Amino acid sequence: MEKTVYSYPLHPDCPDLRRLADNPAEALLRAEADIVAAENTAEADRYRRLEDLEEAQQDGRGVTRRTFVAGAAATATALATAQFVTTSASFAATKTGTLIHVFLYGGLDGLSLIAPNDDPVLNRARPDLLLPDDSLAVGRGFKLTSAFQPLEPWLRAGQLGFIPGVADPRLSRSHFQAADACNLGGLPGETGGRGWLDSLVDTLGKGTAFRSVGVGSTLPRSLVGNNGAISLNSVGSLRLAGDDRYREATEKAIRGLFTGINHPVEESVHAGLGALATARKISAEPYRAAEGVEYRGVGFAFQQLAQLIKGGANVRVATVGMGGYDTHENQGTRDGGQLYRRLNELAGAMAAFFTDLGDRAADVTIMVSSEFGRRVASNSGGTDHGHGGVVTILSGRKLAGSLLGTWNGLDTLDSGDVPEYNNMFNVYGSVAQGRFGLTNAQIDKIFPRMKYAPMKLYA
Repeated sequence: MEKTVYSYPLHPDCPDLRRLADNPAEALLRAEADIVAAENTAEADRYRRLEDLEEAQQDGRGVTRRTFVAGAAATATALATAQFVTTSASFAATKTGTLIHVFLYGGLDGLSLIAPNDDPVLNRARPDLLLPDDSLAVGRGFKLTSAFQPLEPWLRAGQLGFIPGVADPRLSRSHFQAADACNLGGLPGETGGRGWLDSLVDTLGKGTAFRSVGVGSTLPRSLVGNNGAISLNSVGSLRLAGDDRYREATEKAIRGLFTGINHPVEESVHAGLGALATARKISAEPYRAAEGVEYRGVGFAFQQLAQLIKGGANVRVATVGMGGYDTHENQGTRDGGQLYRRLNELAGAMAAFFTDLGDRAADVTIMVSSEFGRRVASNSGGTDHGHGGVVTILSGRKLAGSLLGTWNGLDTLDSGDVPEYNNMFNVYGSVAQGRFGLTNAQIDKIFPRMKYAPMKLYA
């Protein structure tokens, strides 16, 4: 038996037309209009703040930090904003550690990651995508894809867990709209275009310039806001523009220009120069991972974070993005399937990262999420956009179990989708609360348009 739980706009690539209109053409038109409106709103939020900050940070002589900061294009843009303000803490290990949010773009098929054993609904709906017998055993009658074999030691140690049926009523099947809401912690109009991790940084208080880091060529929406996260492709890419022969003299000149000007940008510039010096020091020698550790693929992003954490940069929150999860075909549950390969790459990277950190891993939590799940039924060897997904947690702390949260089965679907059993932002909040020891009231401020309901995730 199925029932429609929510009514929201859908992505035209994968529509459930009954949700929008009786006429298919009108339904597609409405879906496209909603997508365009969401894109316009998000872009306006993103660039309006950048322009306002650019104007505010001029020192009267027409000089902004954009004229002297370089590296990757996204790093230059980030350094041109207020990212180095309120950075008074020293470079040292944090008392409450680091939270890393890994976002899988495209919509992960959660039922190809974990699934209930011998489920009659799955046997009928996706006989070609059932997890095979070599899958790993997970609590409460679930099994885990063998693609996650690299993380089996942490599964056995009680530090790897999964939350099924994760969604929010405000999430549509549009990649753009759903990913935006997941990274903001709600709709743009509810959050003011500010990322949920940036709001979390407010709650954590002051820190170093590296307290908020996005690894990649662009700053993710989850870090956009008041605290000016650093975006970098590599630690060594955070550097001043120009000839290396004149870099020391250039830095000295910049420091002189922005000293004694009685302007808020002065603190930002000096902190920024300090951060550049720290990055230069950390990356002065080729990075040497722990013995036996090899980073591949998306693991390169984790290597940058390992370099910062082991170098004492005091990273509080960080992000890693990984694409390739929009698996409409050739999804596969074994080596050779594109989803299997992506999941195996991710698991290998996370395992390498925790191994490389050694004892420092006790202070780190990784949370992996995606914009939505996929439909229960397979379609030509793949799956279409759906609703309830899976959140993965790899924690230095022991978890309350390997299968976490509420799960009421697949007997009643949400129009062919996995239902929402666990609200996405309650999951986000509970992961952050357990990592940083925050109160319910503090989490409420991060997600202001919903009443936070904590979940039991940690032992």
